[in-house]
Amino acid sequence: MSCQSITILGATGSIGQNTIDVIERHPTRFRVHALSGFRRMDLLAQSAHRTQAQRVVVPDQARAAAFRQAWPKASPLPQIDIGQSALSEIAAADQTDIVMAAIVGVAGLPAVFAAATAGKRILLANKEALVAAGSLLMAAVKRHGATLLPIDSEHNAIFQCLPPAPNGQIDQSGVRRLVLTASGGPFRQMPLTQLATVTPAQACAHPNWAMGQKISVDSATMLNKGLEVIEAHWLFDMSAAQIEVLIHPQSIVHSMVQYNDGSVLAQLGNPDMRTPIAHALGYPARIEAGVDMLDLATHGRLDFEPVQTERYPCLGLAYQALRAGQGACIALNAANEVAVQQFLDGQISYLEIVDIVCSTLDWQVGTSTAAINSIDDVLALDQAARTFARQWRPSSQVSHFASSNLC
Repeated sequence: MSCQSITILGATGSIGQNTIDVIERHPTRFRVHALSGFRRMDLLAQSAHRTQAQRVVVPDQARAAAFRQAWPKASPLPQIDIGQSALSEIAAADQTDIVMAAIVGVAGLPAVFAAATAGKRILLANKEALVAAGSLLMAAVKRHGATLLPIDSEHNAIFQCLPPAPNGQIDQSGVRRLVLTASGGPFRQMPLTQLATVTPAQACAHPNWAMGQKISVDSATMLNKGLEVIEAHWLFDMSAAQIEVLIHPQSIVHSMVQYNDGSVLAQLGNPDMRTPIAHALGYPARIEAGVDMLDLATHGRLDFEPVQTERYPCLGLAYQALRAGQGACIALNAANEVAVQQFLDGQISYLEIVDIVCSTLDWQVGTSTAAINSIDDVLALDQAARTFARQWRPSSQVSHFASSNLC
């Protein structure tokens, strides 16, 4: 088997670091071509040195200088490229076979499209690519013969539970619904009256997964699960009505597929992102991930419960955005990114995250009529929605989205 070359976009995040861990377990199967990083230049330098990456991409000259400062003096520097265009260039480079798309937020969108247009095998850990531009991305994947494999544990689980069609695509025959599981985050049992005063540190203390700050807050609000519903719609061509979310505190059952004959297939495993990463890297083969084997006898029980809409209103907003169309999904994601950062910066309260998302959805549905036909259209609406969200102020006006049925 020939050694496959991998580019990791977002190498300093948890997904990127876990990907490197899996790759290093298979030195004859995989090698790293390029890495990108945004803030942690010391970790990027360490990772590039470990993997012998030939290229790195950083956002600006200041970070390039920081990378050089952190680089071991006795070793030759890799090629250092700068900026968004460089991300797209390495994603489409001939020297790359597989692209791990793990940049958080809409910033990773152009590079994902570049990889799709180049016909690459894309391991998609960037939710926003499908949330903001699902129809465009899936069309690009099909048109250019790319392969898209989901890395989110929930979508990877569904992918494993669906039978492959002869052409390598998904076989939906006999599928009734998809069931995405959710841990419920750190506030699953907290009295609702206490949510107004929770801190960023509390919101980032996920009970099961080690994740970055933004995704940890999204897990607490369950907006992340809403984004996953939208992702599942595009990945598996299922309507909102065919996608259910179920609370599963142990995070052992990662998702399920229910068939017309009453069968339910589930994918189980320890909560470790190296499992879906290894699955996608090796697919269709199964390769070592470094993950402990699941011991169900030790866990003893698996619990499930319905979602409380009053505790997780952001999930309902995501369902509404999916039904409203691509523009609403773009606004949902953009507003949430702004709101979560403001919460982390101490500018707003935890409960005001949903207020900002609600107001931005109302603004988009009421004012935006532009068609979404290109990445430029996506990015333009994304920026407009961010501008609106940043200007949000508390109001007594009733939101159309907040006052309608949440799911």
